[in-house]
Amino acid sequence: MVPVAKIFNDPIHGHIEMHPLLVRIIDTPQFQRLRFIKQLGGLYFVFPGASHNRFEHSIGVGYLAGQLVTGLKERQPELLINEQDVLCVQIAGLCHDLGHGPFSHLFDRAFIPRARPEKKWKHEIASSMMFDHLISCNDLKEDFVRHGLNFEDDLKFIKEQIEGPKTVAEDQGQGSKWPYEGRPREKGFLYEIVANKRNGIDVDKWDYFARDCYHLGIRNNFDFVRFLKFARVCAVGKRKHICTRDKEVGDLYNMFHTRNTLHRRAYQHRVSNIIESM
Repeated sequence: MVPVAKIFNDPIHGHIEMHPLLVRIIDTPQFQRLRFIKQLGGLYFVFPGASHNRFEHSIGVGYLAGQLVTGLKERQPELLINEQDVLCVQIAGLCHDLGHGPFSHLFDRAFIPRARPEKKWKHEIASSMMFDHLISCNDLKEDFVRHGLNFEDDLKFIKEQIEGPKTVAEDQGQGSKWPYEGRPREKGFLYEIVANKRNGIDVDKWDYFARDCYHLGIRNNFDFVRFLKFARVCAVGKRKHICTRDKEVGDLYNMFHTRNTLHRRAYQHRVSNIIESM
């Protein structure tokens, strides 16, 4: 049976439509395990509303990634963003947290460093490994090809978005070595959508800020929908980056203020830290 697009009713984004290939990925056991991993780990013992899981967050990031890249594609056809680029960015957003362990960041930030101090464990690398496992165990290669993807190159592109660059060029200019293989320098802005290593403004944060605030009962002052409308790709020096209007700086300040508020009032909560240590 060939999967079809599905509509998900999300408390943050409303009714969202997911591409058939994304549905195929969601229906695998490797993705379904995210239903049982708390987004905020031990914080659930302090904030009883914080019962949401990595499953719904991942769906939300996949949706927002699609919204941003599709908006850029429609507003700036000169960028030559194709349907394969859009689908790869959506898959990377959907699968970026596949490698999280029990209690989310507690596993990679506290448990692994104590249990296996010789291991340099990062959930991003684990997510990439789990993505490979998901594809091989569920025979998804044919599904990727059927939906128009170049399996080898696009798989590399998806994993690079999840992991980040293996090497970082010092000036990132035309004279520097491009640290990615999945897409050329001309499409380097695509790497800023799911996990922005340049300035931290990405759809992963937009979803978990909104979702965490909703479940924690904390006000979210950042309007990511407005940012999506104003986002443009501009040449900055010798590279293309995702930018926004200068008048939108206030909204960006709100984004970082929300992050600060979440860390002060929730993520670094004293009782939660004690419970997680136990």
